Amino acid sequence: MKRTLALGGIAAGLLAAAAVAAPAQADTDVAPPVNLANTNFAAKQVAAFWYGQGKANLINATPYNVETTVPSKHVSTGGASADSKAGVVGSSGDQKAATANLKNINLPKTTGKVFFIGADNKPHWCSATSVQSQYKNLVATAGHCVYDTVSNKATLDKWVFIPGYYQGKTPWGIYVGKTAYTHYDFDNYEDGDRNYAFVTVYNGVQVTDVAVDKVKNWVNNRKFETKAEAEKARKDLELKTTGWAGEIVAVPDYRHLAQKGEESTKGYVSWDDFCRLTGWAKENTDALVRGDSTDVKLGKRAGFTITRVSKQEYGNGGFSSDGKSFYYTKDNGYYKAQFWVLFDVDYILKGKIVDIALKDVGTLGGNVGGQGLAYNQKIGTSVFVFGYPSGSHPDGNYAFTGKTLKWAYGKTFKAAAPALKAEELVGIKSSFTGEGSIGSSWLYRYSNTKRLGYLNGVTIAVSDTDGNKRIDTSVSPYFDGETLAVYQYAAKFASGKIV
Repeated sequence: MKRTLALGGIAAGLLAAAAVAAPAQADTDVAPPVNLANTNFAAKQVAAFWYGQGKANLINATPYNVETTVPSKHVSTGGASADSKAGVVGSSGDQKAATANLKNINLPKTTGKVFFIGADNKPHWCSATSVQSQYKNLVATAGHCVYDTVSNKATLDKWVFIPGYYQGKTPWGIYVGKTAYTHYDFDNYEDGDRNYAFVTVYNGVQVTDVAVDKVKNWVNNRKFETKAEAEKARKDLELKTTGWAGEIVAVPDYRHLAQKGEESTKGYVSWDDFCRLTGWAKENTDALVRGDSTDVKLGKRAGFTITRVSKQEYGNGGFSSDGKSFYYTKDNGYYKAQFWVLFDVDYILKGKIVDIALKDVGTLGGNVGGQGLAYNQKIGTSVFVFGYPSGSHPDGNYAFTGKTLKWAYGKTFKAAAPALKAEELVGIKSSFTGEGSIGSSWLYRYSNTKRLGYLNGVTIAVSDTDGNKRIDTSVSPYFDGETLAVYQYAAKFASGKIV
């Protein structure tokens, strides 16, 4: 779905130029960059989050299942077409067209998983790939594996790329995302035809040592009067070390009423405690007899809850055995009064300081290489798809585990998916199930020897197009001159080191 904005000669000029020299006007297609981790220390904390606690967050992450499966009736012939001359941007090792035997495919080192925290505050992952750039620091994946399309946040949190990831192993290190780039139309309208993103990443890091200092007793002996004070204490812990794993816990202070301006929680108490906390006279039970079902406030921090009950529950009247209810009769009805107060709330930190020693392992491209980029390619071109599909087909057949890298091969065809606001997609026949395969790289002219090719798409959804309850199609945005513009803009920026 292309904007109707008049581009004049921009698109034509862009694609007529050499692939390595996009005109400045191409930047108008790019959404404002978004920082993922804009300081070295923030990046180090992100790495600590994934490496800490025995890599529990990595190991327990689940495939991202947002916008993965498109109903079959919503995939139809689309209108994807080139906006100018076809071209390629070189990979880290340019290659000729693939001639390998399809029965024996050497999998690319560039492919891996991106991990992040979803809108549900849980760890998830998508497929992604390293792409060639000047600073060897660029990753490509589906746009909604970077930008948060569920909540109101701009991007997904704690974003990292791990090439060759397998069951907690990080063979070439972990690469923390620095800045995300996408098309203006995806950022502003969630246009499915522009559902791709390029992310610059810091140099990779590996763990050399992990030390965990238990601070639970120290924290429990210090209670914070407000949540803001507890958050400041947590921030102080983070600033002194690589990171902190735990939570801020609200703890009612049952000894004191909340004072004006203090945070509070409502709690029911015995009559004795009610009188002690409020100064109410114990013998003044006549005030409890109101004869209706309501909440009676005594000032702003205490009161009675009056509820009508059965004769059986009323029993012989008077106080209950725990002193928290007073039973009485009025106008032939049976009632109970319960006593509540607003307690002061304190906060404590429950968790551990995670102090992780990291070492720099170099740039992403220096370790695994980078795929080139192909744009405006002819529909019907043969491509390889590499990703980590996971989960079941609609008929319940559990096809892929998501643990190992898989590949598919076929020719592209035009497709559309109105459910994704997408009219100009390309499809390929593939049995990849949606969970985990989102972000899979589509590689044109893939060399089985060099394990490199030209990125010509990223999976954004899958579909069962013939209605037999088996996934048979993957779809991607069509990579054209506007895709090239976003890529070239992102490729201009360095990232640097964490340590």
